[in-house]
Formats: sequence, C-alpha cells, structure tokens
Amino acid sequence: MNGQWQYQLRIYLADELAAVACGDPAAPALGPLARVLEKHSATMKCQLDAFADYVAEAEAHGVEGYPLYAWTKATLEDPVKRAKHVRSFALHIKGEAVYPKQEADALEADLQSVVDGISILRISRHDTNPANNPQMPDRYRQPRA
Repeated sequence: MNGQWQYQLRIYLADELAAVACGDPAAPALGPLARVLEKHSATMKCQLDAFADYVAEAEAHGVEGYPLYAWTKATLEDPVKRAKHVRSFALHIKGEAVYPKQEADALEADLQSVVDGISILRISRHDTNPANNPQMPDRYRQPRA
C-alpha cells in the first residue's frame, strides 16, 4: 500500500432510522443523508449485514480460510453486540469498503451537516492500520499449523 493507509467512514443512526436504512438504504426518510452519499458515489452497508455476509461466505467456502469467522459469528450471536452493530453503517465509495484519505475527508466534511445527534447520531473514521483496530481475542484465534 506504499505506506498509505486506506480509510472507511461509518455513520451511526438512531434505532428507527437504522431500521429504515437496513430495509432500503436509499429510502426517502434518509433525506439529506441520501443526497450527500449520492454526491460522493457512496452507499451504506449495515455492519450487522456485513458480518452476516462474511459468516455466510465462510460457511459456504470453508471457515478455515476466514480467520475472523469465529469472532464474527460470536458477535452475531450476542444480542448486545447485535443491537450495537445494527445501528452502524459502513460507507462505501464507488463500491469500495476502504478508500484514500482525500475521499474520506471530502465525504466526512459533507456528512457533518447531516449529523443532528437525534436521528443521525455520529460519524466515525477507521483506517487500515492494524495498530488502530481491535485485535481478535485469543479465544477466537485459530491455531497455526
């Protein structure tokens, strides 16, 4: 990656709006959020749905090749974690889950105007630097052959 990290923005929605967005990420109820996303060729993916997709893919192709399988599956089975992640939406730009800093900066700047703390709660920024990301608990690590 030539020393440059990639970024992902996530948006956190109140329960009612999250339910709408899970059913239809382009729903008119999303109002100005949908317009900001369209401007940046961005889409939303519910984190809970992303986790479920990962687990389903792992189960279809063999969990051995999916190092985060056990941890992700445990998250899906935990009601507290489900409730947390169903309100979190990863923002993809032009179909990409991670993107250059300048794209993240531009999207984040425009999103600031729609965060109201009531229905659109907050934005977070994540990067691909492993030092900045949660590490898998030991109990979910697969032993190395």
